[in-house]
Amino acid sequence: MNIRSLTRGDGVVIGAAVLLFIASFLHLSSASSCNELSCARVDEANAWDALPQLMSIFLAGIIGAVLVVVGRSLPQPKKVAGLDLTQFGVAFTVFAAWTAFWTIIDARDSGAGMILGLIATLVLAAAAVASPLVGALKAPLMGTPSPAAPQGYGYPGAAQPAGGYGYPGAAQQPYGAHPGDPSLGGQPGAQAQPYGAQTPAAEPAKDTQAQPAAAGAPAGDFAPFWFAVPVARPLYAEDGSPTPIAELAPGTWYLAVDQRGPGLVAQTQDGRRGVLQDTTGIQRG
Repeated sequence: MNIRSLTRGDGVVIGAAVLLFIASFLHLSSASSCNELSCARVDEANAWDALPQLMSIFLAGIIGAVLVVVGRSLPQPKKVAGLDLTQFGVAFTVFAAWTAFWTIIDARDSGAGMILGLIATLVLAAAAVASPLVGALKAPLMGTPSPAAPQGYGYPGAAQPAGGYGYPGAAQQPYGAHPGDPSLGGQPGAQAQPYGAQTPAAEPAKDTQAQPAAAGAPAGDFAPFWFAVPVARPLYAEDGSPTPIAELAPGTWYLAVDQRGPGLVAQTQDGRRGVLQDTTGIQRG
């Protein structure tokens, strides 16, 4: 479940569910009930003492809010009997608001718990229904953070391997070092080469040491690069199966190692590779 995929509408749903939970501990009826002849004091029960109101209003609304938020946070919607969790959640919230409305209409003296419960269920149902339709509610609940710079080898600013930058395992000499003087950064016993003299060619056996480093490079003209996605996007298997193997989250750098049609073959931090089919709006590092 990706929390960064939550919208402002989901935030309203969560807030209304918290308000509904608080209202369940408040009194459903007023302190006294009077008729034309006398006034009699009644018990000030809350929702936890009244099972019908607890199940049909308060728990139904809270369960509906959980289903809505969880259903919209999953990369792939979970369906039960042909309906996903979000649709079940919306139905629960509408049922809770409908029941609360007619309960408070039928009640003679409604307490703070019943009034606050009606307000919370109405807001809850309205937010659950309107979130996919209203542009202001579809905006992300949390802004997309700036991606942290990756620390892998090859990214600008990353630490280089122990052998120094350049040929793998080769010792580098400081600029201006004298080859034969250790105090000036040179190697003891090394011979200085006259200006313009050709450096002896390296032995063929040493050249073969650099070949394994380039063996894993992608073929063709594609150059690997780092990128970040603006919103959460699924990563599909390279064999073309429709089930995602991972989800790329905003705020994280990923390495594109190859191109697959209009998409990219991306590698996650744990080493999994898959195809990112939707590359619109990605940020290159």
